[in-house]
Amino acid sequence: MHVLALDQSTASTKGVVFDEQGSVVARAARPHRQHHPRPDWAEHDAEEIYRNVVAVIGELVRGAVDARSLAAVAISNQRETAVVWDRNTGRPVYPAIVWQCMRGSETCRELREAGLEDLFRQRTGLILDPFFSASKIRWVLEHVPGARAKAESGQLLAGTIDSWLVWKLTGGSVHVTDLSNASRTLLLDLRQRRWAPELCAHFGIPVEMLPELVPSSGQLGETTADGALPDPVPIAGIAGDSHAALFGQRCFSPGEVKVTVGTGSSIMMNVGGQVRDSGPGLVSSIGFGLEERVDYVLEGNVHSAGDTIQWLIDGLELFDDIDTIERLAGSVAGSGGVYLVPAFSGLGAPYWDNGASAVLAGMSRDTTRAHVARAAEESIAFQVRDVLEAACAVVGTPLADLQPRFDGGGSESDFLMQTLADLIGVPLLAAPHQDMSALGVAFLAGLATGVWQETGQIGALPVARRRFEPALAAGEREQRYADWLQAVQRARLRPDDIPGRRPFANGANGKENA
Repeated sequence: MHVLALDQSTASTKGVVFDEQGSVVARAARPHRQHHPRPDWAEHDAEEIYRNVVAVIGELVRGAVDARSLAAVAISNQRETAVVWDRNTGRPVYPAIVWQCMRGSETCRELREAGLEDLFRQRTGLILDPFFSASKIRWVLEHVPGARAKAESGQLLAGTIDSWLVWKLTGGSVHVTDLSNASRTLLLDLRQRRWAPELCAHFGIPVEMLPELVPSSGQLGETTADGALPDPVPIAGIAGDSHAALFGQRCFSPGEVKVTVGTGSSIMMNVGGQVRDSGPGLVSSIGFGLEERVDYVLEGNVHSAGDTIQWLIDGLELFDDIDTIERLAGSVAGSGGVYLVPAFSGLGAPYWDNGASAVLAGMSRDTTRAHVARAAEESIAFQVRDVLEAACAVVGTPLADLQPRFDGGGSESDFLMQTLADLIGVPLLAAPHQDMSALGVAFLAGLATGVWQETGQIGALPVARRRFEPALAAGEREQRYADWLQAVQRARLRPDDIPGRRPFANGANGKENA
């Protein structure tokens, strides 16, 4: 038996087929276009994403896998990205608004000023931030002509990418989302695990638009993917990509941590079957939901990880490719005192400062491209450490006791992984491939269809992780981390914080910065 997992990420749609050992049998992928109508806005064409899903499935069953061997289809998706579509026509009324998009900032600010921050924090485990889905859905209802009236009359549906894909794959017969995705919307009561009408009302979102809540593992419907599959196959697993990676990394016990390094970075710690107060810097979410258990997580999200490296190539045009960046970064022993704080869309966890601005600090006449490249690589490590430090403070576990499991595209780089180990100061385990989100949701679907019987069986499957030990002296590591924290404070400065300094308009994002 095989499971076909769809990993619909920020940049592309991958299809990965796994066998009963959890080994990759075949892969196919299609990129989709990135749209930025304004510098801090981000959109995707939801129809293009669905076409890519169908194309990927078709490529796999035509060239690599017998469709009759498929026990299930599973979906892992970019989280928080919101789609609103017409129930009757099946067409989106506006492009998908991507998790990176900051257009909901004003809505979140208004709710904070209305004194609702604590309410949302207590009920959802999240902070009022445009990163999450609710403000994106509200924006569509407020700015697309006729959308508000259609929504209130029941003509519009809303959901994250998983909901959109399941709805399309089942011919419009199933409108669902799993608990992991729902916990990232600002609309889910985290403890009761149901939509909260009061919170929906604050965002002006009719509850009727939202999908039915289902476990991450369970049969939801069947699909032929518009004929790409000769016979219907059950859709049996859904999870947000970071949650799926947690499951794929087999973080089934409290205290186990996974770190995904992709466009951004998601750092998750399993905290078991009860919600933990996340403190000021992190958020609480549902890690995954099975029929017999629900595991919660503490999470911190870094906005710019691999995106920072890509910015050096596409934005500054300092380098031709990632290989050049790593070669130059490795040619110097350190960053030469240079620190890059990539707050291009503000800072995520543990700061949650949308007003922060990107900073390249500590340069001198001796600074070279190699030092900038090194600072960019190191910024990923420092941001991950920020979140790990915050999580350890919440649960009372020393950082030295952790052994994080890394995945995502960044985990394939030995240079980056060693940099992470050196600057975090604990041993790290890198996944054997970058398909851990796909593997995790395949496990979830396989549990629902009998490919695997229980999590213990999955945990016993072989896995070949690479291990990285810290090699940097502890004193130097701590000094460099202290310098990083100073650079972060510079990124968070406002014009009024500097006596006599006049604000100027930042051409990149229109904010006023010091």
